[in-house]
Amino acid sequence: MTQDILAELAWRGLVYQNTDEENLQSWLNAEPRTVYAGFDPTSVSLHVGNLMPLMMLRRFQKAGHKVIALIGGATGMIGDPSGKSAERNLLDENQLRRNVEGIGEQIQSVLADENNPALVVNNYDWIKTFSYIEFLRDVGKNFPVNVMMAKDSIKSRLDGESGISYTEFSYMLLQAYDFVHLHQAFDCHLQVGGSDQWGNITAGIDLGRRMRSAKLFGITNPLLTKTDGTKMGKTESGAIWLASEKTSPYQFYQYWINVDDADAGQCLRFLTELDETTITELDRSRENEPHLNASQKSLAEELTKLIHGDGGLASAKKATEIFFGAEISDLSDTELGNIFNDVPSAEIPKEQLQGEGVLLTEAFVVAGLAKSKGEARRTLTQGGAYVNNRRESVADRKLTLEDLASETNIVLRSGKKKYALLRVAE
Repeated sequence: MTQDILAELAWRGLVYQNTDEENLQSWLNAEPRTVYAGFDPTSVSLHVGNLMPLMMLRRFQKAGHKVIALIGGATGMIGDPSGKSAERNLLDENQLRRNVEGIGEQIQSVLADENNPALVVNNYDWIKTFSYIEFLRDVGKNFPVNVMMAKDSIKSRLDGESGISYTEFSYMLLQAYDFVHLHQAFDCHLQVGGSDQWGNITAGIDLGRRMRSAKLFGITNPLLTKTDGTKMGKTESGAIWLASEKTSPYQFYQYWINVDDADAGQCLRFLTELDETTITELDRSRENEPHLNASQKSLAEELTKLIHGDGGLASAKKATEIFFGAEISDLSDTELGNIFNDVPSAEIPKEQLQGEGVLLTEAFVVAGLAKSKGEARRTLTQGGAYVNNRRESVADRKLTLEDLASETNIVLRSGKKKYALLRVAE
């Protein structure tokens, strides 16, 4: 028995366009169907923007439908012109293979369901079987060029300064054929994707009708943007990635904790599986008790747990507590570096910390937290000196290797927020 997935998508604001709403509703509610979304392997990791189609698939999966995640091992060699003002750099085959493997693992993790497993496929597996002549004869002849030229993704590039190459122009044919192949191989009738994919999706529907007399459907969701129109998931230091090697669980968690109130409600609806009643209560909390940051905390916890698991969420929350004053111990250099990535640091030879150690006042000067030993001593005696977030008040306090908070770091703090890392050098 399937759930009314369109009603779920509607209250969340996730339906931007669809091709046949009346027939799609009855078709989806009749029995479990097969739906797919595509992911181009432009990097070894997915990013926050990819959560939209990924969560769309997860919602269909939870509603009882079969889902297919298609990785564009073939189309990734070309690059989708949709929403782009210039042509992408082409990837070499080795990098593309690493990217396919990397995002494949992430997709499998998010769509893990023993009772209704997702299928992850690579379009290179069927595109590679075509010769150029065969593709033009069997697929290309079904594409009216005037229809392709009318698509926004093509028109915008033709009207721009950079134009569009024949390589990118052909992308639409390849993606459209993906839909036809999945329909034939897996009885897939529905494609979902971002609103920038509307032209590619409708091209696939038209190709299915021409080649197989198939009745196919398409749904697009809004793009994940802030209220000011800029893309969600972008920071001064770059994109927010799903891979922990590129964006740590702490950094991922912090991104969502710091989402503006104006964007929090939309993010809760678009990206989490919290129900309508819970989200409405969080909306009310933002209005009446904005200082509690209840929406942002729920958002950060739900998404960090989904992407990084219980362990990732626990480490992210622990790191957050540390940054706000919790005592520090038993961390790795990597974990500590993620928490204090923009904190100044200084080195001290390991031999200085052996034996009796080095005076804390001297360490404050080395780390740049005090201009002189006298200033450091005043900070210490006034209760403003901290080692690994533990307040120190003994005038002749010395640091030793026992004070390491990680393999090679001691965290020093002056006052409430002035931090420095003291790195131990061999």
